[in-house]
Amino acid sequence: MTEEKGKALLVMGCPEVPVQTGIVIYLADKLQKAGYQVTVAGTNAAQKLIRVSDPEEHYIKDLADLDSCIADLAEKRRDFDLCFVFMHNDSGMTYGATFSVLSRARLYALVFGKNAEALAETIEYPAEKIVAKAVHNPMPLKNKIDRVIL
Repeated sequence: MTEEKGKALLVMGCPEVPVQTGIVIYLADKLQKAGYQVTVAGTNAAQKLIRVSDPEEHYIKDLADLDSCIADLAEKRRDFDLCFVFMHNDSGMTYGATFSVLSRARLYALVFGKNAEALAETIEYPAEKIVAKAVHNPMPLKNKIDRVIL
């Protein structure tokens, strides 16, 4: 059994870009194997994609509603050591800003999609940026994650 290192949160916004769900499952597995207790928080649609992709909860064991997770952080009922916010549009950027203020976690901004580089330049809060122009092919984002995480 791997020694627990802490708690990690993966934040999924709109699941419009196909690579997000696969990378969330990949990263959750990687973090769990490294000893982290992983929570995935997402919008209703993002949660449904996770449930369909991992129906027996092999990879995602704690799936939370994004708004409830934000409320728990704001009320200091819960916090994390690491926070990975998946961003491919302005709302993802807003989630990143929200978590940077509410959580003590080390924040990672995973910026992906067609306009990843331009979007990453607009981040004005402390975060380690992992940026890849990934839409359908998850490998550019996976490779960057592998170089940065664990």
